[in-house]
Amino acid sequence: MEAIAQLIAATDTGAADLKNANAAMSAGYAYGLAAIGPGIGIGYLVGKSVEAMARQPEAAGMVRTTMFLGIAFTEALALIGFVVFILLKFA
Repeated sequence: MEAIAQLIAATDTGAADLKNANAAMSAGYAYGLAAIGPGIGIGYLVGKSVEAMARQPEAAGMVRTTMFLGIAFTEALALIGFVVFILLKFA
């Protein structure tokens, strides 16, 4: 622990470096939060689709098509989160 304190004291971190470090940490945190929602949503969507296909096998084709559309729309949320991550990191 003392070595880390000495390393921090030895480095001359300016205000710009501190701002860049904070921006990188907040951007990573924001993308992590943005990835949780679509992950839960896709898991729920696929689970319910498999349940629907098990209950009505004759409608499996329509359920599968709707499931893939839902996955695409839900995954768009993760992509939007990634764009926000890039904007926060490099803005």
